[in-house]
Amino acid sequence: MDIVVTHTNGLPWIRISGRMDSMTAPDVERCLNELITSGHRQLILDMGAAHYMSSLALRVLLTAQKQLKKAGGEIAICQPTPAVVDILTMSGFNLLFQIYDSPEAVTAATGAAPTAVHETQMDIEGVSLRCIHRSSPPGKLSIIGSQEKLADSRYEASDVVMVRASDIQYGAGLATVGDAYDDYRHFFGEAVVLNHSLFFYPAVKRPAADFMLCSPQTAENVLYPFLHGLGFGGEFSHLISFEGQTGPVELDRLAQIIGKIIPDRILGFVLLAESSGLWGMHLRQTPLAENRPANGKPIFDTENFQRWIHFPVEPAHVHHIVAGAGLIAHHVSAASRPIQELFARGSRIHCHAGIFSREPLSKHLDQFEHELQRITTELPVSCVQHLMGQSCFHHGMIGIIELEI
Repeated sequence: MDIVVTHTNGLPWIRISGRMDSMTAPDVERCLNELITSGHRQLILDMGAAHYMSSLALRVLLTAQKQLKKAGGEIAICQPTPAVVDILTMSGFNLLFQIYDSPEAVTAATGAAPTAVHETQMDIEGVSLRCIHRSSPPGKLSIIGSQEKLADSRYEASDVVMVRASDIQYGAGLATVGDAYDDYRHFFGEAVVLNHSLFFYPAVKRPAADFMLCSPQTAENVLYPFLHGLGFGGEFSHLISFEGQTGPVELDRLAQIIGKIIPDRILGFVLLAESSGLWGMHLRQTPLAENRPANGKPIFDTENFQRWIHFPVEPAHVHHIVAGAGLIAHHVSAASRPIQELFARGSRIHCHAGIFSREPLSKHLDQFEHELQRITTELPVSCVQHLMGQSCFHHGMIGIIELEI
């Protein structure tokens, strides 16, 4: 069996010649996985020269099809030989795949769809972008609590701010879940709010990500304890997809590019992306007064840093789906002091993100909200981290809410 991959009109065509059986199916599986991992969501399987498929080969195709369907993609089969058609029909697989009798039929069916109103495509600094602009009113930003007591680990029960889930659509900060302070006080950690649902990573010795899913019907009755953070909500004014032309896209570079598309604004953003290496940090202990360093120095001091902060020495979580929320500000110094305090010195971006399982991520920009819902409600989350600017992504989508300050 031979496998040849070519690209036409942006679509990969996989031409199979010969037998797909137990000996050759692993090669097909490897080829499909490489294409899916590299970000392709529409695959064309040209079977004009294939004369046999075993049940194992069918299983390989079905597994890849299930992966792609979750991300809004699919495998289509082009000009299968009569023998292959018989096998597909006997197994019922002809109902699971789009089958075309010629390359021209594929081109007609998969050609560029009419673009959405106010959609543009552009290349900026080596990044390919698509942008859908929507006429949306400004969203609202709220600052929760204060970071003033963080560095010295001086938070107490009176500093906890209870935030109703219905009042925070997206957000980031130090938070947890629970009803009584004595029960939850040791479980504050990096947190992100996505569609009113809270995902957090407790600052304990053996942390495991936890979450509270909220529907619009239940959010009014759920309270999230925060030590500090930010929240924002509103309608997306821009949906932007991005993909590096020559390599991964850094979070800092992405923020800079977005500033060129939407200048001179403070922006709330929601990120969905496939990681090519994350630089993320999180607390090892909750910054309560009872945990204050005995040497009296800040938790970020060199004497305390390692005991208090998990800080990466190399990137991690490659190929994982990342779902995050935060702020972009291109003129931080011109913002109010409470907003300035949300950004690290020299940074224009503040982002917390959940790291979810390894799965294909849809590239259909108009399905952004659907994909966010799918990821947050169906996929397992391993941790939540404060992302640093050198975190890199293969490709992704970002929803922007222009904020009223």
